[in-house]
Amino acid sequence: MGSKEAKLIKFLRKKGGMASYSELSKAGFNKTLLKTSLKNNRVNRIDRGLYCLSEGMSFSNPDLVAISIKIPRGVVCLLSALGFHEATNEIPKYVDVAIPRGTHKNRIKYPPIRFYRFDPKVWEAGIENRKIEGHKIKIYCLAKTIADCFKFRNRIGVNVARVALKVAITEKHIEPKEIMQYAKICRVDKIIKPILETML
Repeated sequence: MGSKEAKLIKFLRKKGGMASYSELSKAGFNKTLLKTSLKNNRVNRIDRGLYCLSEGMSFSNPDLVAISIKIPRGVVCLLSALGFHEATNEIPKYVDVAIPRGTHKNRIKYPPIRFYRFDPKVWEAGIENRKIEGHKIKIYCLAKTIADCFKFRNRIGVNVARVALKVAITEKHIEPKEIMQYAKICRVDKIIKPILETML
């Protein structure tokens, strides 16, 4: 392995094993070096403009990191956000991603994604910035996620939303008033309020 390739491997390891082409380019790695590393099976191209180490990644959530790189305006939502907050036993087949209405939807091969278009006011409410091994990801806080789950209850299942609401209140100690605040923004306050009242 040449010194330039060794530096590339070291850079990718620092990034947890994954980086975009723009990140690699800014760090001084060119296309020729990438082609060599791909040919030598030290690096894999997992999607357009997205590369990872062949030996694997050290992320706890590689799919969410890939989303943060490929869709900068995307916010992890619904089942994927519930999974991140450990408020469901459901295993999503896709990464649920919210984008503002009118935003262009990127074509992505990895990971499998389900896009949801939110009104700008609803989209911007409750966004948290979290870090996974140095990569910043946007994800909705649990209270906002609960409201979103009731808004999209016909697509994810009302029981999933109810269980998540119970977990949020009893195990995660989320204040009911915080959930209601987001419920009003998502226009599901009349649906959530009576369910909350039976729990309290």
